[in-house]
Amino acid sequence: MQLTVHFARAEFERSDWAARNGIDNTVPDALLPNLQRTAELLEAVRRAIGVAIHISSGYRSPPVNAAIGGATNSAHMEARAADINADGLTPRQLASYIAGSTIAFDKVILEFAQWVHVQVERSGETPRRQVLTAQHSPTGTVYVAGLS
Repeated sequence: MQLTVHFARAEFERSDWAARNGIDNTVPDALLPNLQRTAELLEAVRRAIGVAIHISSGYRSPPVNAAIGGATNSAHMEARAADINADGLTPRQLASYIAGSTIAFDKVILEFAQWVHVQVERSGETPRRQVLTAQHSPTGTVYVAGLS
């Protein structure tokens, strides 16, 4: 199922971990409106930067999210988030571009300088345009405001 010009449902459902372990990672029908909005966010980013975007993690079923150590309240489980990279841009450049744009997003996180987490707000909420950097620390992951 094609969601936008450049993004298909299968890209968001793809999970190597789920496939290896026989776990269903299909987006439930009730979450398809969230998935559509997430795809439209990525489409807006792709249009703005003019290069291909690659999704490394989109939707995560609760079993997949738990197995990979995702946050218990992860927007990935609501089909509202994707971890991405873009051709020819470092993750920092991509995060900086999105953060400085007029694109409506709820959250952008530069995660460990390896990828960018983008998410849409819950239905009926106003996008917060929150920008964070996730870093490793001796006690676990630390989130710092802004891009650092």
